[in-house]
Amino acid sequence: MNIIKLSAIDSTNDYLKNLLLKNTLENYTIVTAEFQHKGKGQMGGEWKSEPSKNLMCSIYLNNSTIKLSNQFSINMVVCLAIKKSLKKFNIPQLSVKWPNDIMSGSSKLCGVLIENIVKSKSIQNIIIGIGLNVNQTEFNNLPNASSIKQISGKHYNTDEILIEIVKDVKFYFNFLNKKKPIELQKLYEANLYRLNKVSMFKLADSNLVSGYIRGIKEDGRLKIIMENDLEKDFGIKEISLVN
Repeated sequence: MNIIKLSAIDSTNDYLKNLLLKNTLENYTIVTAEFQHKGKGQMGGEWKSEPSKNLMCSIYLNNSTIKLSNQFSINMVVCLAIKKSLKKFNIPQLSVKWPNDIMSGSSKLCGVLIENIVKSKSIQNIIIGIGLNVNQTEFNNLPNASSIKQISGKHYNTDEILIEIVKDVKFYFNFLNKKKPIELQKLYEANLYRLNKVSMFKLADSNLVSGYIRGIKEDGRLKIIMENDLEKDFGIKEISLVN
């Protein structure tokens, strides 16, 4: 495991992608940063973090087994791994907010951005971006954000957390290789935030609808039972959970 530590960078994901253009990287090459100027979130959003307070990193993997049609399994592996790691630090009420946020109760602790490099219709390389709120205690204009320090009252070493996350990412990739993807999907579904609870959702056209999460399809689309008791499925850009 090769860890590259940087004080400040635009984006750890972008740094790894540029590094990959110039070098052959070993599996689990990791880039961490004390601060990101242009940290990325899901769907082009920005990940904001106080310097030196949180875990901001990207993990590189070479891929030869996961098919493009099963790419959501990477999301499931990473989310389950982070949840497993945080449980070791006694963080309560952990769940996965679809598609790839980690929650404690109703507070967001962690966001994940996975970028797959595809060539000839197959995934060649995987870059896993992780932004985990560790020791930050103030989140201006982010009412649903929290950190593991806020929840536990303890200060944490981000390197120790990173080591556990890498261990658990390896664990769940091995799990995926040994078992059928549906087994991983069942684990992911069982840990979904607000599973089987009536919730409010915002559609792509900004309309609000209510329903409850039933699970996901094999491609990662979210299955929701709507007010009329009909099941519909939605992609990442088609719906978001409000509460």
